[in-house]
Amino acid sequence: MEHGFNWLSLIPGFDVHAHGHVLMAAVVVVLVFSGAWMARLQLNAARKREDEGLIPDGKLTFRNLFEILAEKLYALAVNVMGKHGAERYFPIVGALFIFIFLSNLIGMIPGLLPPTDNLNTTFALGLFVFLYYNYVGLRENGLAYLKHFAGPILWLAPLMLIVEIASHVFRPISLGLRLRGNIMGDHVVLGIFNDLVPIGIPFIFYGIGLFVALVQAFVFCLMTMVYISLSASHDH
Repeated sequence: MEHGFNWLSLIPGFDVHAHGHVLMAAVVVVLVFSGAWMARLQLNAARKREDEGLIPDGKLTFRNLFEILAEKLYALAVNVMGKHGAERYFPIVGALFIFIFLSNLIGMIPGLLPPTDNLNTTFALGLFVFLYYNYVGLRENGLAYLKHFAGPILWLAPLMLIVEIASHVFRPISLGLRLRGNIMGDHVVLGIFNDLVPIGIPFIFYGIGLFVALVQAFVFCLMTMVYISLSASHDH
C-alpha cells in the first residue's frame, strides 16, 4: 500500500515496497541492541557508586527506561504465567514487546514505515510465537502434550482434532493480522492529517499513535503469555 514519501526511496536501486520492512526491522534491532548496550554501561557505572546502583538515577536514562519496562512486564508475566513461568519465559516476552513497540513507534517518524506495517513481519512474529509455545508444550509435557488435541472423550477425538488444529493454526494468523491492521490504520490516518493540516492537529494523532503502538505491543505479548501458559500447563 502506498503511504507517500519514504526516506528509503532515496537509496538508489532500493525497492522500498519489497525490502523496506526488512531494512526497517534491521534498524529496529540495531536500536534495541544499542539501547541495551547503553543501559548495561550505565548499570555498570552505577554499581561502582557507594549505593552499588540500588538507588535509581535522578533523571531518565537508558537504564531507568529498561528497568521500568522490565518491572511492569515482569509483573504482568507473573499474573498471567505465575512466578515460575515468568522466570523462565519473561526474556522472550520482553524481547518481543520491545521489538514490536519500537517497530510501531518508528512509523510515527514522517517518511518512515514501521516494520509492523507489513504482513511479512507480523506473520513472522506470529509464526515464531506459534512454534515457540508448541515447543514449550512438548518440552514441558513430552508427547503427552499432543493428547490435548484429541480432547477428553475418545469417540470425539476425530472432531476435536480438527477443531484444535484449526484453533492453533488461526492463532499466528490472528496475531499477525491484528497487529498489522491496527498499525497500518494508525499510520495511514496520521499520514493523512499530516498532509492536510501539518501544524497543530497532527499532535493529537501522534498521541493516539503512541497509545496504539503501546496497546498493540501489549496485546501481542499478552496473548503470547497466555499461549505459553496454556501449553506449559500439565493439566492437558
